[in-house]
Amino acid sequence: MIGISESVMQFLLALIVVGPLIGAVAALLPAPPGLKGTSPDQAVLRHGVVVTGAILLAAIVLALGFDHDQPSKMQATTDISWIPALDVRIHLGIDGISLPLLVLTALLTFLCALHSYFKMPSGPSPKAFVALILVLESGTLATFAVLDLLLFFLAFEMVLIPMYFLIARWGGEQRTRAAWKFILYTLLGSVVMLLGLLVIGLDSGTFDMVALATDNGRGLTTSVQVIAVLAIGIGLAVKTPMWPLHSWLPDAHTAAPTVGSVLLAGVMLKMGTYGFVRIVLPVAPDGMREFAPYLAAFAVVGIIYGSLACLALARRGAKGDLKRLIAYSSVGHMGFVLLGISTMSPTGVNGALFANIAHGLITGLLFFLVGAVKDRTGTTDLDTLARESGAALYGRAPRLGGLLAFGAVASLGLPGLAGFWGEMLALFGAFEPADDLSRPAFLTFMAFAAFGTLLTAAYMLIVVRRVCMGPTARPAAAPDEPAPAALSDEPAPATPSAVPAPVDEARAPTADAPARAALADVHGYEFAAWTPLVALTVLAGLWPAALLGLTDPAVQKLLTGGKS
Repeated sequence: MIGISESVMQFLLALIVVGPLIGAVAALLPAPPGLKGTSPDQAVLRHGVVVTGAILLAAIVLALGFDHDQPSKMQATTDISWIPALDVRIHLGIDGISLPLLVLTALLTFLCALHSYFKMPSGPSPKAFVALILVLESGTLATFAVLDLLLFFLAFEMVLIPMYFLIARWGGEQRTRAAWKFILYTLLGSVVMLLGLLVIGLDSGTFDMVALATDNGRGLTTSVQVIAVLAIGIGLAVKTPMWPLHSWLPDAHTAAPTVGSVLLAGVMLKMGTYGFVRIVLPVAPDGMREFAPYLAAFAVVGIIYGSLACLALARRGAKGDLKRLIAYSSVGHMGFVLLGISTMSPTGVNGALFANIAHGLITGLLFFLVGAVKDRTGTTDLDTLARESGAALYGRAPRLGGLLAFGAVASLGLPGLAGFWGEMLALFGAFEPADDLSRPAFLTFMAFAAFGTLLTAAYMLIVVRRVCMGPTARPAAAPDEPAPAALSDEPAPATPSAVPAPVDEARAPTADAPARAALADVHGYEFAAWTPLVALTVLAGLWPAALLGLTDPAVQKLLTGGKS
């Protein structure tokens, strides 16, 4: 789009990967006297905004300098020998698959830093908080930029410790248990994944991902590929997360601070699915064909299971947590990504990559919104929200209620928004999977996944009705006649008919009760943090070719053994 020399592109990519690490070190140092502002805490939070903003700007310039006529070609490449004895190299590069994820990561991290500047989570020193956010950003960006298997593993592991401390030190209730569950699941999965990566590298004689993708598994026997896919797939499936290896996710999301949930859902889950596309599909295609039907089956079970779990949490009287519900919805949405990958077809894989980006935008927005609701009401319990803020956000905080409804309908896959295209393409991919796969089996998977979209619409609309609209108003009743409990989200109090129960007009939504006091609506910093996500959700929904034009040539090249 703009002419930038290759050397400048290389510098920009290196800056994007290493810059946050330098910023993390600087965040731990004392601020210069002239930059402290009103307090050292304010200075370090501002430092986080500046560093993540600079990384986002570099990512945007890199995207503008990217040759969009050759998205299948690795660009901005750096290739330096690091450990000659193992042929491990510092090999960086981007193509149409990794570029959107790189920009998404930079954007969400900047928005989280901006949000934290105005609404810092309660916990220890902001210095450590900002440093951990920057280390996490560096590891995530490196995962999408490195082209060496061992470097990929190091970057993949680099994000675990920062996220552990963000949950354990700045999280909510049961944060220690959730943090330990997160780290144990992901570390155990990573150990198994490392074994698979070593099997590929040592058997083929190289850890270079580009060379391995070009070879397309021809240098590996089928048995080696099967072992590698099983080992690597387990590690990636934990991070994705795939049912039944998902149980760490709801606890982690429920306990994490708002920005932790945004980064966990928006970018960290994408590292697992990216590994499937970048490593497993092109490097071990024969092994992937053996496991593709099983991967699709687990993906479809995850779609149905996640939706049913959300329906159970959304029903009246279940005391469901809204953050936990969105976490379970991620299990279902990532199931569509895995279904698309399992088809091993260009349509399905492109749908998976599109759904990756859409999920990052929409679920990141939803976690921001749920955090805002909790800040205003002090709870994310759905039953409490239906009583306290019901009838409701539309009336008490109309912009906040409207944005929550927008995020919900985007998440359920409304046509014209980003959530629609990825899931639709994944279903199309299942309708016509790769030639070596069983079409009747994938047609069955497609039918169950399509039913999952109906369940998604059901629980999202229930959430909108209960939180944004609130319970149905009770009709006026005679003094000695109790109001019908079936019309309310709130159970009728058991009181003697001779003694009318006292009416709390701030809590019981009756026809004659005065309107509840208004909640604080969207603040300026929230508007700044959420607007880009809303705009990109609409843009991707109305103009999907902007993203598919990047991913499709690169996917075609990966699936055909390095041929464009």
